[in-house]
Amino acid sequence: MKRSAAAATLSLFACAFLALPAQAKDKDAEFFQTVEGQWVGPGEIVAGKYKGTKFVCTLDGTTPAEKAGMTLDGSCRVGIFNQPMKATIVRAGNSYKGSFLDGSAGKGLDITGGNVSGNRVVLAISRKQLNGAMLAKFNDDNTMNVTISVRLEEALIPVVGITLKRVDARAVGSIAKN
Repeated sequence: MKRSAAAATLSLFACAFLALPAQAKDKDAEFFQTVEGQWVGPGEIVAGKYKGTKFVCTLDGTTPAEKAGMTLDGSCRVGIFNQPMKATIVRAGNSYKGSFLDGSAGKGLDITGGNVSGNRVVLAISRKQLNGAMLAKFNDDNTMNVTISVRLEEALIPVVGITLKRVDARAVGSIAKN
């Protein structure tokens, strides 16, 4: 009797121990969940042909139910003109894939890789001969800075900067600062 009770206890312990990795928190998914909600903020083109152009974006952040990732969908306004904006990112293996607008096959960019580290995500972007990076960083639970840079020879040159503020009452958990 003592042996079967001990075996049952050991069996329960082993099952609980083996189940731990499946229950471990997915830090990337937690990061992207903080993007959920409504965001508004100004941006500026800081390099290139349209340098100095200022705009304001209104975006809704959502996350997929089954994978780590996010979608920011809405529009950016320059004067009286509105431009639809949409970025979708999902985990693909150990990296990320997605598109900005309609991807490089259209007028947008492809997201070809990336990783999450603490309070930021860095994504590789490309369109034909153009390569670069998009960095989204949370300064706090309600402020997100986005910088889009392009690669020119060996350097990444920032071309667009946006500061988004959360405008809904969504409660979010704190993000680990790096």
